[in-house]
Amino acid sequence: MTSADEKPLFESARPVALVTGVGRSIGIGAGIAHRLAEAGWNVAFTYWTPYDARMAWGVETDAATTIAKALEERGADTVAIEADLTDPEAPRRAFDQVEGRLGNVTALVMCHCESVDSGLLDTTVESFDRHFAVNTRASWLLIREFGRRFNGTPGTGRVIALTSDHTVGNLPYGASKGALDRITLAAAHELAHLGITANVINPGPIDTGWMSDDIRDHVLRQTPLGRLGSPQDTADLVEFLCSPQGQWVNGQLLKSNGGFAG
Repeated sequence: MTSADEKPLFESARPVALVTGVGRSIGIGAGIAHRLAEAGWNVAFTYWTPYDARMAWGVETDAATTIAKALEERGADTVAIEADLTDPEAPRRAFDQVEGRLGNVTALVMCHCESVDSGLLDTTVESFDRHFAVNTRASWLLIREFGRRFNGTPGTGRVIALTSDHTVGNLPYGASKGALDRITLAAAHELAHLGITANVINPGPIDTGWMSDDIRDHVLRQTPLGRLGSPQDTADLVEFLCSPQGQWVNGQLLKSNGGFAG
């Protein structure tokens, strides 16, 4: 039983991170969620099954359950939220669910995306609008919701977005990610009075099962370190930025790609 002057049970010593776009157990989002759980965070995550159903890799059966179990094994309390980020109300509902289950969010890590290859001449208006709805508008609304609700100790808040510099043959994805960069970097200044830092990470090409042999060979040739990037490489940087030691890094677009030359 909790007395009036005690904190609710969900307010534990572990801060709360919300990681978006965690639909596959081998994906970057899952790797980040796992690392934060190991580092002492409680982790909520979003996913959207219809997106995976449209992609070549398909839907991973019971992915949310598998990921949640892995987080719990790492000591984290967790909540999985299926969220259609084309819906402008989805960010608000996601924060409501996280706060109701785990408490206030300290770190927002955005790994979600809409990514369909198409160029200047063959991109449809529908696809263009969906990319901007998910990659740009939803990210703005998530950051806005976080800023409105954040009540943590000044200096502890974190916003981290994953981006890409891919443009050729990838018009809607690259353009919407470029807009995401500007929104996130603006947050570094506009949310500074709340004690929140905001940074963008470009992880480069990460092998999460989508690469063809030709793409894999090209990436290896263009990467000085001579290997493919992994979700763990991105998770290392996210963990650092979310730590007290990462507080002084703010308003930056950081490349964590092994020197990949494109």
